[in-house]
This record gives sequence, C-alpha cells and structure tokens, in this order.
Amino acid sequence: MGLRKFKPVTPGTRFRVGASFSEITATKPEKSLVVSSKKSGGRNNTGKMTMRYMGGGHKKSYRLIDFKRDKFDIPATVATVEYDPNRTARIALLHYADGEKRYIISPEGLQVGQKVLSGDTATPEVGNALKLSNIPLGSIVHNVEIHPGRGAQLARSAGAYAQLAARDGKYATLKMPSGETRLILTTCLATIGSVSNSDHANEVLGKAGRKRWLGRRPRTRPVAMNPVDHPMGGGEGRSSGGQPRSRNGMYSKGFKTRQLKKYSNRFIIEKRKK
Repeated sequence: MGLRKFKPVTPGTRFRVGASFSEITATKPEKSLVVSSKKSGGRNNTGKMTMRYMGGGHKKSYRLIDFKRDKFDIPATVATVEYDPNRTARIALLHYADGEKRYIISPEGLQVGQKVLSGDTATPEVGNALKLSNIPLGSIVHNVEIHPGRGAQLARSAGAYAQLAARDGKYATLKMPSGETRLILTTCLATIGSVSNSDHANEVLGKAGRKRWLGRRPRTRPVAMNPVDHPMGGGEGRSSGGQPRSRNGMYSKGFKTRQLKKYSNRFIIEKRKK
C-alpha cells in the first residue's frame, strides 16, 4: 500500500496524489457476492430532493461484506485482495474450507494465501475475529460490534482501529478512533489489526471532475445565497453570514447536537477529543 504522485502533464494531475493499488490482486469481483446498486440522486420515493449536492457518479455494483464473521471454527484462505468502490478500505475474498466464499474488510498486512479464523479457538493474529473477552489487553482491533451478533459497526473505514484498554466484569474498555473511551460487552466480536489503506487520508483528488465521478455535486456556500434560501444569506457585498448555522436555523461549529438522554451515554467513560 502507498501513494502515487503524478507528473503535472495536465492541470488535473499537477497536485493529484492517488493510491498506488499495489496491494490489489484481482480486478473483477466474485459474481456470487455482487448485487446491483441503484442511485437515488438525493431524492426520496416521491421524487423530492431531500439531500442536496448528490447526483451523477460512476456506475458501481455493491459487494456483500461479511461483518458478522459468524462461521466459527471453520478456517478460511485469503484468495484475493480487491478494490471496493463503495468504501475507503480494501476488501478480501475468503475461501472457506466448506466451499463458501465471503468478502471481509481487509486488515493492514493481510496477504493472499494467509489462513484466517473466527471463534473461541482462533488465535489473536491479524484477520482473526474473536470475542473481546479472548483478546489480549492493549491489542489493536477493528470491525467491532456494539451488540453481540448484530455485526461490526465500529472502526470500519480506511486506517481505522480501536485499542482494547481494559476489561472489568462483562464490559471491556475500548479507545475509539475518535479518541472516545467507552464500554462494550466482552461477548462482542472484533477483528485483530487495523483497517487497510491507511494512506487514504493523504489522497488529493486534483480536480473537480474526480469529485463528480464520486457522485458529489458542487456545494454552494450559504453566505453566497439569498435570505430566502438560507439564514446566512443576503447582505451587501462580501458580508459575513453572522452566527454559523444550518439551513433550518440550528447553530453549528460548537453547538452540541447529541441527545442528552441517549441510551449509550452511560457506556461512555471519556468523550471524544475536540
């Protein structure tokens, strides 16, 4: 894995920094694990635009990812490491000993031909999925469940990881990618290692067209709008927008939007760093 700088043969490549794709071993996905994906363009079922600045983009199919890792004690071999247009991380195709094939989020350092396992008999090695009760303290993990059996919901994007800090009774203490420290049941599964493609944060698109290929349309600054369109619009000349706020008037940049009585508040030991 790494980054690739481009020669400035065009204005779009002058500042472009892209992925090298050196870890990719297959160009076509497994047909049985691919389903069609339809774009909404930010419209709901009645055709009304509910999300702005969405539309277009390259056509892509969805790869079915196994976030549950519920084939316990059945060894699997890593067949390929592939690019997934639906996520920032790379994905790996597993061939299980019983003949089944599944995609997983590829951790950093996973190699083709490597054996992986999930369950109580698995060892704490890269790519193996274990309960938090069986993982050594201080380990780096990703694809962490919040509720047992529901599937991984935490630390799934490129380069993300959480650290297992402590265990006390039925809860484990994890330090999240955001810096938040929280309690999670020790019966929840997590995968050893960090997520692949950690250099994703350093990529530079280089031109507006690449943003359009991703399905993102140009975003209009609120201060450039009229008063009828946004609370921060209007004014003579280059006047500032006053108090930063959203289109419906909710303050931003420092205003807390988290529910005061959210059920998971009691599991948070230390809030995320600002």
